[in-house]
Amino acid sequence: MIEFFFDCSSPWTYLAFHNIQPLAKEFGVDIVWRPILVGGIFNTINPSVYAQREKPVPAKAAYMLKDLNDWSRSAGLKIKMPPTVFPVNSVKAMRACIWLGNEAMVPFARAVFEIYWGEDQDISQDAVLTEVCRRVGVDAKALFDGIAQQGIKDQLRINTEEVVKRGGFGSPTIFVDVNDMYFGNDRLPLIREALAKRKAA
Repeated sequence: MIEFFFDCSSPWTYLAFHNIQPLAKEFGVDIVWRPILVGGIFNTINPSVYAQREKPVPAKAAYMLKDLNDWSRSAGLKIKMPPTVFPVNSVKAMRACIWLGNEAMVPFARAVFEIYWGEDQDISQDAVLTEVCRRVGVDAKALFDGIAQQGIKDQLRINTEEVVKRGGFGSPTIFVDVNDMYFGNDRLPLIREALAKRKAA
């Protein structure tokens, strides 16, 4: 089993979201999608992210942009970095993923990633999420009613707290068979090795 803790506000998560699906299919492994709020993680245990944004190292920032462009080209994805609104408040989008459930959230999350990172639209806005709903055939009114439920709000908080307790510090955080943790899109080759070893055993 693969658990994929994710927030659509991260470009590296967009890459991993895209790349892990064919990998899981290749090995016949199910993915449990776990929406989180990465800002909650940063506020709790990883505030260094904010310091890096305020005082970036120019050479490192330039390389990060090249790295992101290289990875996005490899995946065949369009990613604009930085988008006009960055960082973005993704709480409604992530609550929506929870409300939709494990299978239905995949096309919705993909559309959220695409409209934010590919089309530079602000996913904190109801009009943008309404357009996402239109694209994937989800009833927007039902979705907005659903994400207002306290249980949905609580589950997003619970997921976020859980990944921190299990050693996570950002998005995406990926677990293979519960305890084997990986962070980031560039760890997918290591996940492939773990799945191959598991299959051989």
